[in-house]
Amino acid sequence: MSEMPRPFDASYKMLIDGKFVDASNGAIRKSYCPANGEFLASFPDATKEDVDTAVKAAWKAFDAWKKIGAIERQALLMKIADVIDANAAKLAMIESLDNGKPIRETSAVDVPLASDHFRYFAGVIRGEEGEASIIDDPVFGNNLSIILREPIGVVGQIIPWNFPFTMAAWKIAPVLAAGCCTVIKPSSTTSLSLLELAKLIAPILPPGVVNVITGGGSSTGQFMLDHPDFRKLAFTGSTEVGYNVADAAAKKLIPSTLELGGKSANIFFPDCNWAKAIEGVHLGILFNQGQVCCAGSRVFVHEDIYDKFVADLVASFKKVNVNLPWLSDTQMGSQVDETQLQKILSYVEIGKKEGARVAVGGARATGNGLEKGAFMQPTLLVDVNNKMRVAQEEIFGPVAVVIKFKSEDEVIAMANDNEYGLGGAVWTQDINRAFRVARGIETGRVWVNQYNDLPAHTPFGGYKKSGIGRETHKVILEHYTQMKNIFINFEEKPIGLY
Repeated sequence: MSEMPRPFDASYKMLIDGKFVDASNGAIRKSYCPANGEFLASFPDATKEDVDTAVKAAWKAFDAWKKIGAIERQALLMKIADVIDANAAKLAMIESLDNGKPIRETSAVDVPLASDHFRYFAGVIRGEEGEASIIDDPVFGNNLSIILREPIGVVGQIIPWNFPFTMAAWKIAPVLAAGCCTVIKPSSTTSLSLLELAKLIAPILPPGVVNVITGGGSSTGQFMLDHPDFRKLAFTGSTEVGYNVADAAAKKLIPSTLELGGKSANIFFPDCNWAKAIEGVHLGILFNQGQVCCAGSRVFVHEDIYDKFVADLVASFKKVNVNLPWLSDTQMGSQVDETQLQKILSYVEIGKKEGARVAVGGARATGNGLEKGAFMQPTLLVDVNNKMRVAQEEIFGPVAVVIKFKSEDEVIAMANDNEYGLGGAVWTQDINRAFRVARGIETGRVWVNQYNDLPAHTPFGGYKKSGIGRETHKVILEHYTQMKNIFINFEEKPIGLY
């Protein structure tokens, strides 16, 4: 068995005001590899005082940072992209070891997408223009209306454990592009890749523009939510925690953007490209071990192809190479930790009690040294109806429920019969049908004949309880800026009302 590599430091510090510091009380947390339980590194457990220090540093930096022009900000964003690319192999391995996802995914997806986000936002800010218009008012006469976008200020950002490096880019790149400063916190489960990124970007940015703090969600995260001096909150994570973030923002009368949970529909019609469709189920539910907010966890299959489709899916799921995340041929790694694995297994049992049948998988993956890790078998639950808990609740693992449907109208109704609305896909060679179904589904993203492609320049976010706002597109800059109107009157004479 290949020995686990160790490309990271034994301990990390937080980045506050351009300096790398420990928690003010010296408290630490420890990270362990979910694939084998081995200790990876320690990092600070930030106190309330640490959060306050970071916020003050960000406000101090904001005075100068907000005045930096788009050309200079663009150059700095490009430097960050370059330094990510220069360290891509190391960053990918750290992400795989800390999170459990296969190295082939972090190398081909997580890290390259992150650097591309910095390049994308470096590009769009040079194309952003204000607006000016002549207003002929019957009372006030000739006017010029100028509309400007100004940075909102210091932003508090909290990112999840499933895509820590990519989510950090989704948050930091637009904040910098908009001229804001940030205090950003990763999940305490997966903090190492962002701490490694902090080491790379600290020499590039002015002190205090980006502050990285670490610690528990219920402690450090809550200190952030309670802090009175943020002008905006941005959160990616569970809908349950999303309520708390929205509530904290509302109490401060500040905006929030929320990218939350999902139970997305992956819909297959009889005329689908068969090989691509089978792969599409894999992409929808096995990518990142199913720990994806927009995972295609509800697989709707037309009755005319149901039996053969399920049979071929079962055969293909059995061939998936579940193995150690640092091995190049691993197709599915470990869940993020034992707690998540037990949650997934409990949902399998819930499904069985509801009448679902395990067609493949359904248990912990063992053998070949996997016993020490939190590995799950790729799993399909069949004989499922859309009202079952396993069809309505987010499992967040490599478990898809397969549901039979008869018509377009029926499958659209079932797809919409859920409190979430984040992702989804339709597989068909009929472009008219694809468009009808895509328009009919209440969701923020619909893929057609593909799944889980998440490039920059395509807005991503949810309907219903899947969140508020859109990321990965220049529209997010509106959330990090305020609109200012300068209204100039050109008349030389008083209007005569008094």
